Amino acid sequence: MFVFKTQRELKAYLSGKECVGFVPTMGALHEGHIALINASKSQNSYTGCSIFVNPTQFNNQNDFNKYPITIANDILLLMEANCDFLFLPSVLEMYPEGIIKNKKYDLGYLDTVLEGAHRPGHFNGVCIIVHKLLEAVQPDTLYLGEKDYQQCMVVKHLIETIGMAINLVICPTLRDVDGLAKSSRNMRLTAEAREHATTIYQCLVYIKKNRENHSFQKLQTECLTKLREAGFEPEYITLAKASNLQLLTEFDMESEMVVLIAATIDHVRLIDNMRL
Repeated sequence: MFVFKTQRELKAYLSGKECVGFVPTMGALHEGHIALINASKSQNSYTGCSIFVNPTQFNNQNDFNKYPITIANDILLLMEANCDFLFLPSVLEMYPEGIIKNKKYDLGYLDTVLEGAHRPGHFNGVCIIVHKLLEAVQPDTLYLGEKDYQQCMVVKHLIETIGMAINLVICPTLRDVDGLAKSSRNMRLTAEAREHATTIYQCLVYIKKNRENHSFQKLQTECLTKLREAGFEPEYITLAKASNLQLLTEFDMESEMVVLIAATIDHVRLIDNMRL
């Protein structure tokens, strides 16, 4: 696997190469990331990954400072997965003009609900770095995980807005045996918090299982109680149309829906979702 720390070196390597798949990450890699690498490997001639903890998408500086850094292990995992190249830039390489957030992307409705409402400026920061990475790599196909459901929709909007001919593949959420979605943030959970963290998944399954017999508002109230009893501070349990994240107050059996949850336990914020 080739490792590049500058865009110049990366572009020289990729020059003339066709059918390139790309997986952008912030490191602290786990089986979910490797599943994206494997998906790309099965569909492309070349597969690359980036590791960059992007400062412009963090609302909380403390959250940025605590983000797990496991570069040596990340490189080992990528080599074992036969990833072809890794882009490992510095902050100076990606932000030579300095850390500024004045580049604005019009994300419309997507930036006003759920994560957009709870983390102002977060998605704009995501768009800034994804745009930079896409310009550096110029991939044919981009691979993202569905756990970050709203972010996937934001990146899809970004690709359409900037007019790059990139195919977006969204892969299913990978979970531990007990249902907890694979996430780099899980590394920060204490043993006790990790045990209780599965409550989020249990709530999603409970809502899906009971959607035909109970109102969403009833199930939402019950699950908020379940989360609090497990030690969570819930931010939202929300029902929306899967196609556009239009918020719903009740189940719409004529449409594909998605339930999305965000909650904090032991100072670690977790998100998850499930299609209905």
